[in-house]
Amino acid sequence: MTSVKKNIQAALEQAYPEQKVQIKSVEASPVAGLYEVVVFPNQVVYMDGSGDYMFVGNLLDVKKKVNLTEEKTADLNRIDYKALPFDSAIKEVRGNGQYKVAVFSDPDCPFCKKLEHEIAQMTDVTIYTFLMPIDSLHPQATEKSIQLWCQPNRTEAWTKWIRDGVAPAQVPVCDNPVEKLAKLSESFGFNGTPTIVYPNGKIQSGYMPKADFEAALKQNQS
Repeated sequence: MTSVKKNIQAALEQAYPEQKVQIKSVEASPVAGLYEVVVFPNQVVYMDGSGDYMFVGNLLDVKKKVNLTEEKTADLNRIDYKALPFDSAIKEVRGNGQYKVAVFSDPDCPFCKKLEHEIAQMTDVTIYTFLMPIDSLHPQATEKSIQLWCQPNRTEAWTKWIRDGVAPAQVPVCDNPVEKLAKLSESFGFNGTPTIVYPNGKIQSGYMPKADFEAALKQNQS
């Protein structure tokens, strides 16, 4: 494997000298003669052992119906779930709350609302919602996020708004974590909502129907 890595590094340096390509890892892929190459920061590409040919795209396991590239990328991008600032989250406990999950959400995001409608049908889950307004898409998102956070019962205010469209009464602006959370989500590279973070650090983006979300929760607790 050492010689293969040297071949690939040399080939990339010669082909893209201006990019100063840094290889993080080289591993054999399930396809004979094809290697999985992780290039800094976390891009996954596939190359032959000589470094003469490169494939950029998703490698699928057809029999298992698994996107191997997406799984690898998700592993590379895991974060420390326990280090999240949970005191800056809107917490909702449903049932016994045994399955934990963090969701970075925009109050005006349509897919966040769809996901919340699924959550409303779930039980035995604890959801930590981190407000992540994206003003470039939803110009009032930051203002709404601050208003929701400053409500006397922010969990109730959040769920009524995001699931039922019931806006809370206007309250004075209070100390809030919205700006801090925007910087945190940016540091993680999050660029869309909803972004889901499981206790094992795995990140998943976008809406999921209830059955898929429940299965993912159970699989990614540790």
